[in-house]
Amino acid sequence: MISNIAEDEDKWLAEGIAGIQHNAFYMHRSLDSNNLREALKYSAQMLSELRTSRLSPHKYYELYMRAFDELRKLEIFFKDESKHGCSIIDLYELVQHAGNILPRLYLLCTVGSVYIKSKEAPAKDVLKDLVEMCRGVQHPIRGLFLRSYLSQVSRDKLPDIGSDYEGDADTVMDAVEFVLQNFTEMNKLWVRMQHQGPGRAKEKQEKERSELRDLVGKNLHVLSQIEGIDLEMYKDTVLPRVLEQVVNCKDELAQYYLMDCIIQVFPDEYHLQTLETLLGACPQLQPTVDIKTVLSQLMERLSNYAASSAEVLPDFLQVEAFAKLSSAIGKVIEAQVDMPVVGAITLYVSLLTFTLRVHPDRLDYVDQVLGACVKKLCGKPKLEDSKATKQIVALLSAPLEKYNDIVTALTLSNYPRVMDHLDNGTNKIMAMVIIQSIMKNSTCISTADKVEALFELIKGLIKDLDGFPVDELDEEDFKDEQNSVARLIHMFYNDDPEEMLKIICTVKKHIMTGGSRRLPFTVPPLIFSALRLVRRLQGQEGDVVGEEEPATPKKIFQLLNQTIEALSFVPSPELALRLYLQCAEAANDCDLEPVAYEFFTQAFILYEEEIADSKAQVTAIHLIIGTLQRMNVFGVENRDTLTHKATGYSAKLLKKPDQCRAVYACSHLFWVDDQDGIKDGERVMLCLKRALRIANAAQQMATVARGSSGPVTLFVEILNKFVAWIFTRLLPC
Repeated sequence: MISNIAEDEDKWLAEGIAGIQHNAFYMHRSLDSNNLREALKYSAQMLSELRTSRLSPHKYYELYMRAFDELRKLEIFFKDESKHGCSIIDLYELVQHAGNILPRLYLLCTVGSVYIKSKEAPAKDVLKDLVEMCRGVQHPIRGLFLRSYLSQVSRDKLPDIGSDYEGDADTVMDAVEFVLQNFTEMNKLWVRMQHQGPGRAKEKQEKERSELRDLVGKNLHVLSQIEGIDLEMYKDTVLPRVLEQVVNCKDELAQYYLMDCIIQVFPDEYHLQTLETLLGACPQLQPTVDIKTVLSQLMERLSNYAASSAEVLPDFLQVEAFAKLSSAIGKVIEAQVDMPVVGAITLYVSLLTFTLRVHPDRLDYVDQVLGACVKKLCGKPKLEDSKATKQIVALLSAPLEKYNDIVTALTLSNYPRVMDHLDNGTNKIMAMVIIQSIMKNSTCISTADKVEALFELIKGLIKDLDGFPVDELDEEDFKDEQNSVARLIHMFYNDDPEEMLKIICTVKKHIMTGGSRRLPFTVPPLIFSALRLVRRLQGQEGDVVGEEEPATPKKIFQLLNQTIEALSFVPSPELALRLYLQCAEAANDCDLEPVAYEFFTQAFILYEEEIADSKAQVTAIHLIIGTLQRMNVFGVENRDTLTHKATGYSAKLLKKPDQCRAVYACSHLFWVDDQDGIKDGERVMLCLKRALRIANAAQQMATVARGSSGPVTLFVEILNKFVAWIFTRLLPC
């Protein structure tokens, strides 16, 4: 069946070509003899072969080209009035007497071309007449080729700026109007082809229509070549008229092809300045149109345009190119509900690439793209598709490669949400890379928002991820990870106390979720970071009236107390005690006696209830004594209470030598050079004498246990203390 149809078409084409050749022969004889009427007669008969409806577009094109070649020769004859002896005006009237409309209009277009070139009439009048007369042919294929011929013979005769046909009576707008009108009519004919021949298979119809698309698209190319079309005219007239036709035709093939033509033929600058209009047409197209490809091509052109010159970059911001493209892409993905995840992510990668090339300084744009990707992935399990994972990695890598600075990701709130779709192992590796980058560049993280974003990025190191318990980690790897987090905390700083307090609160919120194994690594750097802030705020009382309580030492100490208390429950009592004493010393510097007393109280409670190891007790009591000796904030009652406690615990240590050393160390609690109220020489002497008694008892115990006296080291140490006090004139010689 198909072979028979093909054979028939070949036969019909051969017959048509033979008819053209036959009549062309007699037309040439008439031209050679300067016989105008005979030439018109045979040319009309020749053109009548184009009236056939039996050929496919491809075959019809072959027939048309044969006739076209002959018409070019006829046009040359028409130009030479000396040969045919007829004025161009009379000739223009004469050809309209041809019997059939199709030959008549081909001849009219041919003569019209000569008419315009003669300048005996305004070009706009002739063009308007021709484009209107061509309405007489409404057969899709015949009409398309007729109007294509009109476009071909008139393209170099449009009243454009700088052309020979520009004048007072002819303007660029006349040329634009002519091309637009011809384009509109050709597109209507092209769309109408889908309804031609009810027996035709749709696939065949689409193929035939696709073969003719360039006939329609050439009109847009002609428009783009008109020099007189400036941005204003394109924006106000050309693009709206073209898009109106694209939208109204409601044909999938036509809409996709014409949108692609618009993007390819018109200047990048025009696309940028009319982006809203161009993108606004996308939602109005048929749902089956592949807008995704169209948008990708548009973004690629605009990206290349931006890369061509830095001078055009402000224009992208002025027209809000990113916002418009992002909105259009979102609508495409929303409309195509069956689009695979890989396809959607790929489209966002394209948008992100555009953003990084055009707006590298606009991190908010980058974050919007990531957020849109998160929205698409929301509700879905972690990706197992390797292609989708590869696209996610590409999406996350794009900003890092562009800025060559991983800390930039801190400002991207959606970056960690995209990371959540990576497997746990890959997530932790990326977290370590982020920390190493910050340390390498000595980057200061200066706001709570950035800290929040950072901890979202590295949460795989801060707490156990679902399905990835910490017990499964290698011990050395775990320590390296947590030490990295500890070093990272020291990189958080802001000169503004309010912001610094927010940073500290943010860090506390996150590290408290780390579990007992992580807290001993992460709490100390947080405490010392907070204490640095306390010392910057010394002297502030916090009595400021406002909506929010300002950053004050009291407020920070409350936070520190809660944090260390959590550490003491881990348990890490020795570490917690050291931190309590550090806080007490800071409270002393801030002249906050109740706060300092509370920290000492907590330290003594830990000593009593949690520290059982004798060596740890010795270390702890010396830390307490040393810290208490430096305190100058306490009143007499509070100091006596704490001093009594320290002295009492010193005398209760397990080993006598430890008791002795702790007790004589307590002597420093009763005399402080720079504190007038703490100069009690009598109690200093009592401590030294008590230490001497304990040393004697230790000597006696050694004699009983070993049968010989022990070393005199303790006595020498006590003697040194006596001598030191004597030289400071505290004790009598």
